[in-house]
Amino acid sequence: MMTGFDERCREYAEIINRAAEQYMNADMFSGRESTGLDRMLEAMAYSLSNGGKRIRPMLALEFCRLCGGEPEKAVPFALALEMIHTYSLIHDDLPCMDNDDMRRGKPSSHKVFGEADALLAGDGLLTLAFETVLSAPDMTAEQKSAAGLALAKAAGCSGMIAGQVMDLANEGRKAELDEVAKTDRLKTGELIMAAASMGCIAANADEDKTSAAREYCADIGLAFQIVDDILDVTGSTELLGKPVGSDGENEKSTYVSLLGLERSKELADELTEKAKAALSVFGDEKEFLIMLADRLADRKN
Repeated sequence: MMTGFDERCREYAEIINRAAEQYMNADMFSGRESTGLDRMLEAMAYSLSNGGKRIRPMLALEFCRLCGGEPEKAVPFALALEMIHTYSLIHDDLPCMDNDDMRRGKPSSHKVFGEADALLAGDGLLTLAFETVLSAPDMTAEQKSAAGLALAKAAGCSGMIAGQVMDLANEGRKAELDEVAKTDRLKTGELIMAAASMGCIAANADEDKTSAAREYCADIGLAFQIVDDILDVTGSTELLGKPVGSDGENEKSTYVSLLGLERSKELADELTEKAKAALSVFGDEKEFLIMLADRLADRKN
């Protein structure tokens, strides 16, 4: 039986999926026709429409709602987060990075479109994300500039990209636990925290709520990555939609390799409880986010 939580997840996912379809339509680029446009839109849409949990846009829409805003008006901000996340996955899968042939149960972008077009599709989503933020029709210039800055900081060379550099550097060596934690907070956590910031910006939230939202997202972001490490050992290719065991093959230091499965699960649970405690400022409206934290900690894919 579908719960209220499931219904809201489905509603948010449908909102994002509709927006993604709209933004991948050539009509959105009227007056800017080029011979490469259709090819790029096909490659971009292939990955952007390929399922996923839509966690980042979901968080942006929910924090906008919690802070008194209208989630529908925050859709461009939410979609931009998913564009950035998708571009990062396309690039992560490339042979020069993680060299993964499968993503969410389908061939990776570079296996379908070739390495060059996959690289360009990622670049296209990256740049379109900022165009989407800066052209959001229902946001003020101040909101758009604040959201764009938050997204750029999270996705850039001091955020997600820095985390990816550190992640690659951790292969073939035994990194210290604090190095792994910093890597994960940058590679995964920064964009999740940006979702909190952008949702709050869309609702003109005060500093207390914005700070609480970011704290929640920081903790579930790190817990999410720890669970990923666990699933790379305990999961299956069928459930995950991508190869398992790659961390071990690449001799990558992870929470599991450093702490073991049991302690890693305990730490993910501790972070989940800490995240839920950060939501007290939101009163009785926090139940969706509490259940989301629990579901992410207990997920199997």
